[in-house]
Amino acid sequence: MRRTLPSRVLALALLIASAPLFAADPPAPAKPLPAWEQLTPAQRETLIAPMRERWNAQPDERTRMLERAQRWQQMTPEQRQRARHGMHRWESMTPEQREQTRALFAKMRTLDQPQRKALKAQWRAMTPEERRVWVQANPAPADMPPGRPPRD
Repeated sequence: MRRTLPSRVLALALLIASAPLFAADPPAPAKPLPAWEQLTPAQRETLIAPMRERWNAQPDERTRMLERAQRWQQMTPEQRQRARHGMHRWESMTPEQREQTRALFAKMRTLDQPQRKALKAQWRAMTPEERRVWVQANPAPADMPPGRPPRD
């Protein structure tokens, strides 16, 4: 009995300490935000301000920003989800991985479907060192134009 008493006291103390967590009311479900038309001018300004800052700070990028916005509007929800996923993947890449991706993308754009498939298989079989050598031999152009990656 003496051995179990401390463990029972500890268990009881933990139960009492955690009681407020279990007794508290669950948080109220988040209220859905209104449609754009129902936003206040201050809410609209909060959403638009970062874009205005980028637009004014980068005049050379305005054409590209506008083209991307127009392309985004034409995408289906599934295409937008894939684009978001790709952006998240890009953000998590190291600089070396980004360089490899640019080089691979540039090369793929010059190939037909069977050649792209063969390069993909070759790339997957390469070691990291072989990939570095391949990128040095096939660098992405510095002025690589934007565009969609080839799809299989």
